[in-house]
Amino acid sequence: MARTVLTWWIPLLILQSFLLAIAFGSNEVEEEFSESLLLKPLPDRKVLAHFHFENRAPPSNSHGRHHHLFPKAISQLVQKFRVKEMELSFTQGPWNHEHWGGSDTLSSMNAKPVGVELWAVFDVPRSEVDTSWKNLTHALSGLFCASINFLESSTSYAAPTWGFGRSSDKLRYGSLPREAVCTENLTPWLKLLPCRDKDGISALMNRPSVYRGFYHSQRLHLSMIDSGMLLEQSLTVVLQPDTVYDGKDLQPSWSLSSLFGRKVVGKCVLAKSSNVYLQMEGLAHPEAHTLLKNEEFELSIKPDRTLRETSSVLFIFDIDKSSDSEPFDLSLTWKLPSKWSCQQAPLHASRFLMGSGNERGAIAILLKATESQDKLSGKDITNGGRCRIKANVFQIFPWYVKVYYHTLQIFVDQQQNTSSEVLKKINVSPSADKMSSGMMEMMLELPCEVKSVAISIEYDKGFLHIDEYPPDANQGFDIPSALISFPDHHASLDFKEELSTLPLLSKFKDKSLVRSYTEVLLVPLTTPDFSMPYNVITITCTVFALYFGSLLNALRRRIGEEERFLKSKAGKKTGGLKQLLSRFTAKIRGRPVESPSSEPTAAAQSSVLSSKLLFKIILVAGVAAAWQYFSTDK
Repeated sequence: MARTVLTWWIPLLILQSFLLAIAFGSNEVEEEFSESLLLKPLPDRKVLAHFHFENRAPPSNSHGRHHHLFPKAISQLVQKFRVKEMELSFTQGPWNHEHWGGSDTLSSMNAKPVGVELWAVFDVPRSEVDTSWKNLTHALSGLFCASINFLESSTSYAAPTWGFGRSSDKLRYGSLPREAVCTENLTPWLKLLPCRDKDGISALMNRPSVYRGFYHSQRLHLSMIDSGMLLEQSLTVVLQPDTVYDGKDLQPSWSLSSLFGRKVVGKCVLAKSSNVYLQMEGLAHPEAHTLLKNEEFELSIKPDRTLRETSSVLFIFDIDKSSDSEPFDLSLTWKLPSKWSCQQAPLHASRFLMGSGNERGAIAILLKATESQDKLSGKDITNGGRCRIKANVFQIFPWYVKVYYHTLQIFVDQQQNTSSEVLKKINVSPSADKMSSGMMEMMLELPCEVKSVAISIEYDKGFLHIDEYPPDANQGFDIPSALISFPDHHASLDFKEELSTLPLLSKFKDKSLVRSYTEVLLVPLTTPDFSMPYNVITITCTVFALYFGSLLNALRRRIGEEERFLKSKAGKKTGGLKQLLSRFTAKIRGRPVESPSSEPTAAAQSSVLSSKLLFKIILVAGVAAAWQYFSTDK
């Protein structure tokens, strides 16, 4: 009877505990995943595609170390190395600030320097920051199949204070300009998504289509927020539509299938929201572009929603209804010529080298005024009543580029300016040979009517040990990109509608700091002749082989056996008739058979051989002694 009662009560208790867990867990924040794609025609007849994936997870103390959607590998990095904020980017190709934008939200957050860029803020004591940074680089290197572990060296990273845009004494920044980006880096990046590249918007990421673009950058941003962890993954690609130019000024028509070779057949089943956005700039009448067809262009699919911004129109498409039978393939066909210009930063930055030779040179940064300089708002007016532009310059110098900071010169409109009116603040960290890299942070305050600003600083080229040269040393050595940021200028999209349910648009609505990266510099250093060690090794090995070979031959040779061999050889060469007569004569006289002609011949040959051997030994010994004498440092 008792066993029957237990059989009935155990399932009831399990069911009750399960219902209680659901009731109490309903108030907790659940994991959320969203995916989106932003398409944007560019003025130079290209198309920008921006993939954005957002993954949220509650604090680890609520669900432990188990996650349903959030990648476990990233969660383990946060817990093990106590990462507070981190960003990693893989970029190939330079960003064109003139034609693709410089002050909009998309370019401010996703225009990255060439190669690999990594920065992280840790929640550890200051004495443990460098150790956590080194361990993090090794973990990320194995996770993304890249050479990020090269950033563990103190000569490859820096600790910016305020020039990078984030004021923290636990921040570390590193860059690898020469790191090549390929599918080995994209595949582990896609594995962090719940649906990977098998379903949803991520299925459009066809490898040949992505890597044939003029620019592509995959970015991973991790931050700790009040509600837990926030992981943002974005892929920005600039593609050229496959259309034939017909001689007109029409923008090229395109579709998703022509850009990526694939269509969207449905959303990721684990995604809370899945949307495609089309942003149009430079329209003649933005308020009239709410219909499917209009005078300027034509869309193949009717948008579910239309939003108007100050300088653009945004069409929103929901892909929940797409399937295998009715795939989502958005296409845009232009009817009338359209020309426009992208939003640019107040100053366009470029960097180059000056000087010649392998001994010294100079690094110069040129800031030129853009069209947006005329649209500066009143917030740029300082207390003195003058309009001013603030610009922060952040640079990292490798240790083999020995910068002389006292040679810093600033030219405003081609006039040298040495006063503190322009240079408000500067922070310098000199480099140490083979120990740490150099860093320079500057805060400039320029008048709004400025046309050009030139910054130059001189340097000497150092010498590297032969083991420190890379395999392609004759190509040159890279200096990472410089970062130019404008503290008083922020980019955002001003939508009047409530966009909290759309993660990408809510992200664009937040203000982001306007920043731009300069070019990577290639510095040629004095490179030794790497064939000389090979020549020295070969000639040394040859001399030692001759010396020891002859010496061993002389020590191990048996003179008696050689004499008997020469006698027998001489006897064989003697004629048969002569040998027969000698034997007959010896037998008549009763004497043993002898070869009188062989004795002196063998002795003569043996003496000649001994003299040649002795001459070889003396010659080799003399060469070895001379080599030892001249090769020894006096």
